[in-house]
Amino acid sequence: MVHAAPFQFDESAYRHDVKTLASDKFEGRGPLSEGEKLTIDYLAKSFRDIGLKPAFGNSFVQNVPMAEITADQNMQLKVGDLTFANGSDFTARTEQVVPQVKLDNSDVVFVGYGINAPEYGWNDYAGVDVKGKTVIVLVNDPGFATQDPKVFKGNAMTYYGRWTYKYEEAAREGAKAVFIVHETAPAAYGWNVVESSNTNKKYTLVDANKNLSHVGVMGWIQHSVAQQIFKAAGLDYDQVKLTAIKKGFKAIPLHLTANLTINNSIELATSHNVAGLLPGTEHPDEWLVMHAHWDHLGKAMVDGKEAIYHGAVDNASGVAGVLQLARYFKSLKGKDAPKRSILFADFTAEENGLLGAQYFAEHPPVPTKQLVALLNIDGMNVGKPTNYVLQYGDGVSALEKYLSDAAKAQGRVVKPDPRPQNGLMFRSDHFALAKEGVPGLLFLSLGDTDPDYIKHKYHQPADRYDPHWDLGGVSQDLTLMSDILDKLANNRDWPKWLEESDFKKRRAQDGR
Repeated sequence: MVHAAPFQFDESAYRHDVKTLASDKFEGRGPLSEGEKLTIDYLAKSFRDIGLKPAFGNSFVQNVPMAEITADQNMQLKVGDLTFANGSDFTARTEQVVPQVKLDNSDVVFVGYGINAPEYGWNDYAGVDVKGKTVIVLVNDPGFATQDPKVFKGNAMTYYGRWTYKYEEAAREGAKAVFIVHETAPAAYGWNVVESSNTNKKYTLVDANKNLSHVGVMGWIQHSVAQQIFKAAGLDYDQVKLTAIKKGFKAIPLHLTANLTINNSIELATSHNVAGLLPGTEHPDEWLVMHAHWDHLGKAMVDGKEAIYHGAVDNASGVAGVLQLARYFKSLKGKDAPKRSILFADFTAEENGLLGAQYFAEHPPVPTKQLVALLNIDGMNVGKPTNYVLQYGDGVSALEKYLSDAAKAQGRVVKPDPRPQNGLMFRSDHFALAKEGVPGLLFLSLGDTDPDYIKHKYHQPADRYDPHWDLGGVSQDLTLMSDILDKLANNRDWPKWLEESDFKKRRAQDGR
């Protein structure tokens, strides 16, 4: 289908949106801040001015109740006769909304990678009872460790390699605490990231049971700490670790106990998702979702001075892209107007663990069986056009064919994720919808076209709007996304999951 009015990039409007959202006034768009209020008001007004309908009843805004949990950092971890220092040796936090979590002589068990994956014939918890115990697990998955494409997905991380999965599975198994052994290569980041991410205030969604079904202690330990613990148990950690990469691994009780007390201060607050709906002309009950997370890191003290983390590329660039696409599709009239509905959405707290997306996925404005697919922007290519487009995941869903066709129409090729071991497919908002069965595509260019970005700008105050940006890459990628949205909005296809997974099982529950 060729539109009478193909997508036209409005550079002036795009620059205005990014410059505004990444300005000092918006204070880095931290959730639960004055910057959030300004951001929410700006986006709701933009959707209203475009002419979209409120997505949540009569409102453009969805309340997202959260808890801010700050753990007292004056804590020690004791394992047997060993004592470890918070921050430098280990980190520990909780999502349970309680004033204190305590390990009191909790038995310690090594459970390999902490994975229970029937489709891979793998269960590290087979034959062991870890209820109330402390488990030590390896980061990533056996595929990365072996680099064997026949083991999980080889170098490419599966969700079983993500730290979020380790905690979720341990909770299902009844463990009281999890400590992931950090190693830089399989984690894809250094200890400094672990320490800075886990020793500050953290946000979580709150369920009716104050998250008591979550694992009590979410921890990390240094590689050297694991070596000391295993030595105290009469074992060589680096030798034992090698046994965990083989199918049939059996958990190993270390015959040591762990002691730790986490004291929390808790504040309950409400953040917000924002979304506007363009109703379809023929199938309004079938929704596509076009999304970018609006939040960034807010403000923090750096070298004794207050610094603003502007988040211009991550992700004001994506939010401005969603607004561009909303304006375009709203401008289409008559036979060119989309037959299916398109939801243009910006979720909160992606940087805090996909919280806004998770809340939306668990409380969607329509049942998930009515959501066709989600396209997710998490940082755009603000530089020059490229002759390729990145694809995250391979053989995951039929949306990959849409990506390939749209790229081909632009004379571009699909290039596989250059860092599949980093698991980026599981680290952005589309993944929260995937867990509810809705297939998605990730559009992410952080650092791919700007070799300086990751080192000097990513999650740093230097991620600012630059009036010298070329923006040819933005125009090119938004055109590609408009092509995919156009096809999905006007056909009767429900893109399928291609591989056996929990996502595919969840989709089947919706009859899709």
